[in-house]
Amino acid sequence: MPWAMVLIASVIGLPLFFEVGIVLLIPVVLMVAKRGNYSLMRIGVPALAGLSVMHALIPPHPGPLVAVDAVKANLGLTLALGVLVAIPTVIIAGPLFSKVAARWVDVQAPERMLPARPSEDLKNRPGFGATLATILLPVVLMLSKALVDIIIDDPAHTVQRVFDVIGSPLIALLAAVIVGMFTLGRPAGFTKDRLSTTVEKGLMPIAGILLIVGAGGGFKQTLIDSGVGQMILDISKDWSIPALLLAWLIAVAIRLATGSATVATISAAGLVAPLAADMSTTHTALLVLAIGSGSVFFSHVNDAGFWLVKEYFGLSVGQTLKTWSVMETIISVVGGGLVLLLSLII
Repeated sequence: MPWAMVLIASVIGLPLFFEVGIVLLIPVVLMVAKRGNYSLMRIGVPALAGLSVMHALIPPHPGPLVAVDAVKANLGLTLALGVLVAIPTVIIAGPLFSKVAARWVDVQAPERMLPARPSEDLKNRPGFGATLATILLPVVLMLSKALVDIIIDDPAHTVQRVFDVIGSPLIALLAAVIVGMFTLGRPAGFTKDRLSTTVEKGLMPIAGILLIVGAGGGFKQTLIDSGVGQMILDISKDWSIPALLLAWLIAVAIRLATGSATVATISAAGLVAPLAADMSTTHTALLVLAIGSGSVFFSHVNDAGFWLVKEYFGLSVGQTLKTWSVMETIISVVGGGLVLLLSLII
């Protein structure tokens, strides 16, 4: 069951912001733990790992997307390498670490958070195939663009121009929303009015995401304009340290200071962007992944995700540190280590 949960969380986490994924998955995690008589950590940690790894490493999440733009990385290559790094990372931080976490913190699903009964609001539900295809649609479109760029490699070619449009993150995500109205909404019996209401409700949480991304961009520009970026580059010239490791360390420092993975990714990407000037296309993509890995290092009390996990799982601060915070650190260290390993191979 932990392996199934990490797979479900990873698929759901592809197109969703981390906090949204938690809200959607927590009822499932709690019910599975309760009905299967599992330790909550045995089921919860794999789900959290799947969401967190997708959020840190895989476009179209806001942090990786902004980092790709900042260092001028290839989106499709970053996505492909991100999946390659994400698979072993999520296995180690999810199902494997959950065995240890369940021994450290042996708790059951809190009764107060369990849903009273399954939702009876919908008489019909979308099929699994349609749901999976809709979730994966934006990723497939972006990977298709990268593949067409490699095969054709002619900006004037009609096919490449078409895929440049449909494979861009904004269009790919918009396509998934529109397709979802027909593949998910219609089979569930949604009328036009209900679809319209659902879309309107979905617009409200975007404000918080835009504020986080905007704040991260502003913080990044403040650091750059104040000379912090140049200072880091000047200091690092005398260090015998790989550029990828330096980017990871900078992201770790900002993450610990601000608590936000998105702010850490955006800020670190802006600071290390000059390092990408002399890098190959592959290493520029790995630079984005190094930053993303560092951005999730040791979530603690200044991170909103820390408190979401604590309250939903009914844990104490100490228990959350021993499970959620350690899991985030494992993701960061394993992900960063795999990025460095790949840089030596390719």
